[in-house]
Amino acid sequence: MALHPQIIELIHRAEQAGVRPTHEMTPHEARQQMDEMSRIRDQDRTSVRMVADTVIDGPGGNLTLRFYWPEVERTELAPAIMFFHGGGHVIGSLNSHDLVARNLCADTGYLVISVDYRLAPEAKFPAAPKDCFAATQWVAANTRQLGVDPARIGVAGDSAGANLAAVVAMMAREAGGPDIAFQLLIYPVADFAMDTPSYETYAEGAGILTAAGMAWFREHYLNGPEDRADWRAAPLQAADFTNLPPALVITAECDVLHDEGVALAAALADAGGTVEHREYPGMMHGFYSFAPVVDDGRAAQLFAAEALRAALST
Repeated sequence: MALHPQIIELIHRAEQAGVRPTHEMTPHEARQQMDEMSRIRDQDRTSVRMVADTVIDGPGGNLTLRFYWPEVERTELAPAIMFFHGGGHVIGSLNSHDLVARNLCADTGYLVISVDYRLAPEAKFPAAPKDCFAATQWVAANTRQLGVDPARIGVAGDSAGANLAAVVAMMAREAGGPDIAFQLLIYPVADFAMDTPSYETYAEGAGILTAAGMAWFREHYLNGPEDRADWRAAPLQAADFTNLPPALVITAECDVLHDEGVALAAALADAGGTVEHREYPGMMHGFYSFAPVVDDGRAAQLFAAEALRAALST
């Protein structure tokens, strides 16, 4: 299927603005570009009751968690959502995904905790999953103080963040906790083989992510080819998909990551898991974050919030 007209217009505007391919930049330059793009795109900030940062002791030192508190203040223990931002494990930040986190909080009415995990290449694999799991453990250990129901903690993320959400769910299973009640996986990086048909079809990119861009992310994130077989880097490499939380997997049709997202949803379902897969035709990688200018981006956010409410409400 052809790209949606709104995506074509978005790509055209990015070209006019001089947006450079990620793989042609240094990590520092790519981070600056992503933060600047999000600052321009997300000028209208969704209102939440409070946003506050907390610094905890992480596996690599100080680890910042950003708390988004919903407008309605609850007196009873309530759900919480751990959110891990995308960016190929190399770029992205609390600020680049601020609007996504705000919308997730406002749309669900739940506390959202965004994790400022360490980025590669300064901190290569497995720094990111270790940070995200440590953050989830910290929230689970402080549920009473936070007003969180320990039985209703979900994990969520987009792209590399979805990779981390899926991995955290597996790490929690292997460690015997914390209990993860739901996983929202938005066009996940599920493998690093980069050999699926969607990689061939969309190698030159249908928007912001190309095969060359993914190779650049992989080179910076992994220590070497041996890491590609580690499920903590590539959840599709896991030998066991049983006893994992219910999941919503969102994919974009015109995305190099499309096929591995479909494969991850199938692996979870084949193992007896409760899985819903929602695909958005004509959409490119990253469309979920472009809700201010892409209608299906906002529709996907609302659909995801509905799934989270259904899963975490009881």
